[in-house]
Amino acid sequence: MNQDVALKPGFAGHIPASWADADAAALSAGARVGVSPPHESAHLHVAGAAPYIDDIPEAAGTLHAALGLSPVAAGRLVNIDRERLMAMPGVVAVFTASDLPGVNDCGPVVHDDPILADGTLRYLGQPVALIVATERDLARRAAALIKDCLIIEPAAPVLTQRAAHARGDYVLKPAHLIRESTEGALERARVAAPHRLRGQFSLGGQEQFYLEGQISYAIPAENDGMRVLCSTQHPSEMQHVIAHALGWRSHQVLVECRRMGGGFGGKESQSALFACAAALAAHRLQRPVKLRLDRDDDFLITGRRHGFEYDYDVAFEETGRILAIEADLIANAGHSADLSGAVMTRALCHLDNAYFLPEVAIHGYNARTNTQSNTAFRGFGGPQGALLIEIVMDRIARALGRDPLDVRRANFYGTDERNVTPYGQVVEDNVVHKIVDDLLADSDYRKRRAAIEAFNRHSEVLKKGIALTPVKFGISFNVPHLNQAGALVHVYVDGSILVNHGGTEMGQGLNTKVAQIVADALGVGFAAVRCTATDTSKVANTSATAASTGADLNGMAAQDAALTIRARLAGFAAQRYGGSAENVRFANDEVKIGTTILPFATLVRQAYEARVQLWSDGFYATPKVHWDPKTLRGRPFYYFAYGAAVSEVVVDTLTGEFSLLRADILHDAGRSLNPAIDIGQIEGAFIQSMGWLTMEELVWHPQSGMLLTHAPSTYKIPTANDCPDALNVRLFDNPNAEPTIHRSKAVGEPPMLLAFSVLLAIRDAIAATGGQGADPPLRAPATPEAILDAVDAVRSAAT
Repeated sequence: MNQDVALKPGFAGHIPASWADADAAALSAGARVGVSPPHESAHLHVAGAAPYIDDIPEAAGTLHAALGLSPVAAGRLVNIDRERLMAMPGVVAVFTASDLPGVNDCGPVVHDDPILADGTLRYLGQPVALIVATERDLARRAAALIKDCLIIEPAAPVLTQRAAHARGDYVLKPAHLIRESTEGALERARVAAPHRLRGQFSLGGQEQFYLEGQISYAIPAENDGMRVLCSTQHPSEMQHVIAHALGWRSHQVLVECRRMGGGFGGKESQSALFACAAALAAHRLQRPVKLRLDRDDDFLITGRRHGFEYDYDVAFEETGRILAIEADLIANAGHSADLSGAVMTRALCHLDNAYFLPEVAIHGYNARTNTQSNTAFRGFGGPQGALLIEIVMDRIARALGRDPLDVRRANFYGTDERNVTPYGQVVEDNVVHKIVDDLLADSDYRKRRAAIEAFNRHSEVLKKGIALTPVKFGISFNVPHLNQAGALVHVYVDGSILVNHGGTEMGQGLNTKVAQIVADALGVGFAAVRCTATDTSKVANTSATAASTGADLNGMAAQDAALTIRARLAGFAAQRYGGSAENVRFANDEVKIGTTILPFATLVRQAYEARVQLWSDGFYATPKVHWDPKTLRGRPFYYFAYGAAVSEVVVDTLTGEFSLLRADILHDAGRSLNPAIDIGQIEGAFIQSMGWLTMEELVWHPQSGMLLTHAPSTYKIPTANDCPDALNVRLFDNPNAEPTIHRSKAVGEPPMLLAFSVLLAIRDAIAATGGQGADPPLRAPATPEAILDAVDAVRSAAT
C-alpha cells in the first residue's frame, strides 16, 4: 500500500477513506504488515475495561503499603520512632533499611541508590520507611506522619547542576567526545574562522506523567518464591533487583506485566524501588502486599528527563557552515547515577543531529544534586543533545542574516567525506536531503515565510514565526549486549496461536505489531494470534522496552519462532502431500501444497497427530553494533531514522503566550508495520515534546529543595487544546536499508525531535520584535515568563 498518505488537516489521527480502502485491498491479498488493524486493546481502553494492576482482584489477606518520605533534601537520619508509627490505626508493620535481608540497593548500573534511606538523606521525598497497613488510606495516613517521627541532622542541599558543576561533584566520571582531523585542528579552526559565537543555553527537565502511576503487587509463593505484578518496562531487571534485595536467586522471583498505563522511560529502572519494597513486605509478613503511589508521592520520589545546561563555542564560515564546535553539556543527574551515564552518552552522540561537524570537542558532566535521581525519558538524552545544535544553527543564521533553513542545509551530512559522525559511524542511509526537499515543497515554507514577514511588519503586539528542523536519530541500545530479544510462539491444535515475548506493552502498540508479524509469518488472520503478558518465567533475561527497539527486537524474535514452526509445517505438508517444502504457501488462513489447499487449522491438527512440534522459541541479536565506552567510538546505532517538521506559531508579546497555528511533519518509519499506529506515535511524540519545550516547567524551592510542581495542579502538560487546527503528518516511503523486521524503522523516540521546530518558531517570532540580526536569549521551556524575558531582551538590544 502507499504509505505516503496525508492526514486531513484538523483531524489528527483520522484515517482517510482511501487509506481504509487500501488496507482492505491489502488484507484481501493476504497482507498482515504494512496495514492498520486497530490496537489490540483499543476496544478495552475506550470502554474502560482494560485491566491494569490495580484492577486485578486482590488476593485474600492483601495488605497495603505506603512510603514515609524524607522532609529534608540533605542531612543525616539519626532515628525513626517506629513505635509511634506502629501505634497508628491499622498499621501492621514498619520496615526500614535494616530490615532488608539482601542488598539495600536498586541502582540499575552503579550500586549507589538505596531502596530505603540508610542514614544519609539525599533529597526531599526520599523513602525512609515502608509502612504496611490493612487499608491503603491507613497506610498513607501513617506515612504522612513520618516527619514527626524522625530525628534528623539537616545539611545544606545542592539543587542546580551548575552549582554542582562548580564544585566538581558528579555521579560519574565526565565523558569527552573529541574528533579532530589533526592534533590541534579544533583550535586552529576557531582562530582562523571568519565568524565565532559563544553562548549558554538552559533546558529544563520533564515529568513522564504516565496515567498509571508506579505500582507493584507482591504475592508470596510456595517454597520461598514471590510473584510480583509490576508496572514496569523492564521485568527482568525487576526480577534481578528483587532477588538481590531479598538475598535470593533470580529463579525464586516471577515478575509479570500485561500492560502499563504509560511509561515513557519512567518505568524502566525506577519501578525497582517499589517492586523491592512490596516484595520485602510480602516476604516478611507472608501476605500479599500492594504498593500504589499517590500522584504527589510519585512526583516527589521518582526522577524524570534530565535538565541540561550548555556552554558552547562555535566557529563558522560566511555560508554558515560550521568549522569547529566545543560544548559542555551539564546534566542534572540528581542524587544517584541511575541511567545518567547512558543518557549522557546518547546526548553526546546526538548533538550532531543531521549535520556534519568536522572538528568537535563535546564534554558531558552528570552533576550530583540533592534532587530526585533523573532517569530515562522518551529519547533518552538524544533530544537534549540534538537541541543544542539546532539552537546553534539558529544563532548562526541570525548572525549572518540568513534564513535558518539555508544554514541547516549547508551543514547537512553528505555522501562523500562529510558523512562520518564524531563518534566514527558512517552515515550510510542518509535521506534527510530528500525529506527536507519534499516537506519544503509540500508545506509552502518559502511562501509562508514571506507572508509572515509581511504580517510582522504591520503587527505590533502579535508576532508570527516559522521554522523547519530536521531529524536524524540513531536506533539501538548504546550498550551492545542489550540489543537482544527472545520470544515463544505456540500453535494450538485448533490453529490458534499464542505469543509471548520479552517486550512490554505501554500503549505504544507493540503487541499489535508483534501479532501482525506472527500472523504474516504463518499466513493467518489477526484473530488467530494472541499476545500474553510479559512474564520472566517464559522469556528470560530480556532487555527493557526502551530505546525505540521494542518492535525491532521482539518482532524479529517472534518472527524467528514463527518461521521455525512454519518450516516444520511446510516439511510435514510436503512429506504428506508431495512436492517440496519450499513451494508450500501460507496465506489467508490456508496452506497451498501444489494443487491441494487446506485450512491452516487442518494442517496443524494433522501435524500434531504426526507428532510434529508446534511450538518454538525465537531469538534475535542486532548485528553490526559495537561501542567502546572509554573512547566513545564505534557503531552504537544499527541505523538512523529521519524526519522533518515545519511549525508556525503566533506569540502575544504582551502576555508571553503562544499558539501553534500549523505543523507539517514528514517522518521516516521505514516500511511501516502499522501506519495508523506509527502516525499516532508521531503525533503523540510531537505534542509531548512540544509540552517539554514550551510549558512543562519543574520548580524546586531554592532553600528547602521541595519540588513545588509535584501535582497536576502545579505542573502543566499539553492538552487537546494545545494541538494545532492543522496537524499534517505523512510517512516518508523509505524501506530501511538494513534488514530490520519487514524493513521497518523504530518510531517511538525519533519524533520527539520534530517539536524543535516549535521552539525555533517561537524564537523566530520573538526575533521579529527587534531589528536585523535580533537573537532572542530564549530558554526552554518557553513559558510565558521565558518568552517575555526574551522579548524584553531583544527590544532592549534594539534601542
